Amino acid sequence: MDDTDWIGETFTSTVGWDHLETLVDIGNRMAGSGGERAAAEATRDALAEYTRDARLSEFGIQGWERGDSAVHAGGSPVATQAHECIALPRSPAGEVTGELVDVGHGLPEDFEDADCEGQIVLARSDVPDWYDRYIHRREKYYHAVEAGAAGFIYRNHVDGVLPPTGSVGTADAPIGEIPAIGVASETGARLARRYAGENVTLSVDCETPKATSQNVHAELGPDTDERLLVTSHADAHDIAEGAMDNGAGTAMVVEVARALAGREDELATRVEFVAFGAEEVGLVGSNRLAGETTLDDVTAVLNFDGVVQGRTLKCYTHGFDALTAAAEDVADRLDHPISLTPEQGPHSDHWPFVQRGVPGYHVTSETGGEGRGWGHTHADTLDKLEPRTFREQAVLLTELAVALADDSARPAHKDPAEIANALEAQNLAEGMRITGDWPFGD
Repeated sequence: MDDTDWIGETFTSTVGWDHLETLVDIGNRMAGSGGERAAAEATRDALAEYTRDARLSEFGIQGWERGDSAVHAGGSPVATQAHECIALPRSPAGEVTGELVDVGHGLPEDFEDADCEGQIVLARSDVPDWYDRYIHRREKYYHAVEAGAAGFIYRNHVDGVLPPTGSVGTADAPIGEIPAIGVASETGARLARRYAGENVTLSVDCETPKATSQNVHAELGPDTDERLLVTSHADAHDIAEGAMDNGAGTAMVVEVARALAGREDELATRVEFVAFGAEEVGLVGSNRLAGETTLDDVTAVLNFDGVVQGRTLKCYTHGFDALTAAAEDVADRLDHPISLTPEQGPHSDHWPFVQRGVPGYHVTSETGGEGRGWGHTHADTLDKLEPRTFREQAVLLTELAVALADDSARPAHKDPAEIANALEAQNLAEGMRITGDWPFGD
């Protein structure tokens, strides 16, 4: 093969995009569901066409199955329809009544200024431009729990009558402490305008059975102890197709595997492809693999979560200078931009490895918007994505994978204390402690 033939083959390949269509057509891929299992099996079979030892590894999880949810005021419904109001996964079932307290963006100081004891807290999903860090949904939820709230309402900042989803709960207590729902931006605005300071009733109906999830594994390259992990997550929230989050990432793993199969003689270390299960409910699959893996043998993690949403790739490099240099070199050689962010990003399947000092990328894309945009809503559908963008990014990510596996880029591991210090410097530690995600001790 000519040095550039693989580029043409990748840009004209339909393998990855076809797999993306397979995933979105499954429907509900919630962690622990039959749809998640079908997605894992389809991904295993797609990888088996180009790799060896394609397999599933199962593990038990806390299941969660959606029922109805609602908000009532004065005995009348304010929001009961799925296009306005949905339970947040791993919310407990229950009905609670209290005064509606609007805490705005749900910043830590907003909770300090509000009396939330026994009340229903309403918080927006975004963060103001002037604030110095992103505040995750679960942090806002657990600030409400710490403040003594009886219930939590998460208000989308994106217009379009799109209630946001996203899990609550912790690794030690996977079912959250108070009922929680997401409401559309318009519904939240109506609640804040008409009912702030008045009693409202929030109800959640759900089932919490034990369930089974699974990781997908496959391999290429020499059978070395050292290996590069190329990863994504196969699960998605139950309310949409999960095209952006994260069908595109899992389809990209398949496409990169196809492309690397044609360049296998360039690889100096084994490449292991992993499509994790149960990412959306607490990075369960990736935490499991990180906990049972000899991490010194993992040279790096290349994690796809949020690719294809925007045309320009965005890589969080977590302070690993060699990862920044490798991505810059790929961008220069292929004359295509890649946005690089050296900061810590503790919200995807790379993180269980990075927090332990393993060099890792979180590869997403520039969208120009704030927050998740269409993600975690009914609008996460295939029509938002373009095959051209998928193919361009597949070329870049294949080249980056080769650079990480052919010994030209050898990032050194860090002491986990260095990761902890970086999180402290970015003011992320407070939020991770309140959500139970701080693994470093005090």
